Amino acid sequence: MTEKREYRMADLAREAGITVRTLRFYRERGLIAPPRREGRIAWYDDHHLARLRTIAALLERGHTLSGIAELAEALDHGRDVADLLGVAPTEEEPVRLTPEELAARFEGQVTAENLAAALDLGYLGTDGDEIVHVSRRLLDVSAALVREGIPLADVLAAGKRVREHVDALAELFADVVLRHAPEEDLHRLRPLARSVVDAELSLALDRRLRKPS
Repeated sequence: MTEKREYRMADLAREAGITVRTLRFYRERGLIAPPRREGRIAWYDDHHLARLRTIAALLERGHTLSGIAELAEALDHGRDVADLLGVAPTEEEPVRLTPEELAARFEGQVTAENLAAALDLGYLGTDGDEIVHVSRRLLDVSAALVREGIPLADVLAAGKRVREHVDALAELFADVVLRHAPEEDLHRLRPLARSVVDAELSLALDRRLRKPS
């Protein structure tokens, strides 16, 4: 097990490549968590160092301190990863990301508003200084759509609407199965539900593409 490191203010600032004055400013703005106090001595740890490096990375990408402060608040008030993943077994693969890795996936579009929307949808959770996306497939598709020029805000808004429809579809499938089989069969039969939804969506897209503009 890795030993937990702690730093005094000057040591933390040196490790992060900033001045003590800047560190104090970040602390006053709420960009980093309060230190552990031992008498008159303030002790910082590797979580503080990771947050400072994240701030530096986001500043390099053109984010303002005000925007970073909003991102930090949204992350700090986001759902913990235990809440995010502490649900029924899922076939989806979660992805762990640092804040700067998330920013790189969605160049210039990881705003406080978009981050809050993703947290509300349950796409994102937090685990210490890491962000956890609930589904690698959703993460990859969202990033691909953004690369195609679709704003992340629109992708998230569409995701919210899709969520409403697929929740209804899941309820419909569960009702059909439970009328004829025990509840434990839901997990075994879920690939059939996915196949029906995939086929119907494909047919619906075909119909939409055949419509005159």
